[in-house]
Amino acid sequence: MENEWIYALDIFGTVIFAITGAVKGVRNRLDFLGVIVFAITVGCAGGMVRDCLIGATPVASFSNSLYLVSCIITGVLVFFLAPWVVGRWRIILFCDAIGLGVFTALGAQKALSLGIGPVGQIFAGVIGAVGGGVLRDVFSKEVPAVLTSDFYASASIIGAVIFVILEKCSIAPILNFFITMSFITILRLCAMHYHIHLPVARMVGEEKKK
Repeated sequence: MENEWIYALDIFGTVIFAITGAVKGVRNRLDFLGVIVFAITVGCAGGMVRDCLIGATPVASFSNSLYLVSCIITGVLVFFLAPWVVGRWRIILFCDAIGLGVFTALGAQKALSLGIGPVGQIFAGVIGAVGGGVLRDVFSKEVPAVLTSDFYASASIIGAVIFVILEKCSIAPILNFFITMSFITILRLCAMHYHIHLPVARMVGEEKKK
């Protein structure tokens, strides 16, 4: 039953990430195929990279067709329902925060199950959560949002660290998963609401321009 809940949340996170990718494609005026590619990239690419790095092959997206099929269907729906979907960006961001928590916790837990150490668990969680978005921005010829001002990857990193700490405290795996997921989701939502960003280094002469 516990694994079924985690699997359901994994599919949910995949669909939400696919929506954000497809919406980005629509906003960039991509054609039908481009929108679907963006949906697959954000929905599955992060998990694919994570699985390859931790040796979980064949990757989940290839061993279970539901991941790719879900992304394709999502991309098609967003393309044809663009006028109604794109305008509800705040709702999508809310769901995206949940997806961030799900994928971070899932990646860390997957690395743990393969006997990978704490640092590897953290990286697996973060890469699975933000990898697709990074590739999406690279395809869009943009500096990835997670590396500029958005408190997104930071929330994932902090949450992955929480996962490792709770695991060391012998918290039950399913409880650890939901605590980590909830913590990241709440942290991300608070960051959006209060406009929390990491500081940016000041350049020489910047003060004079002000």
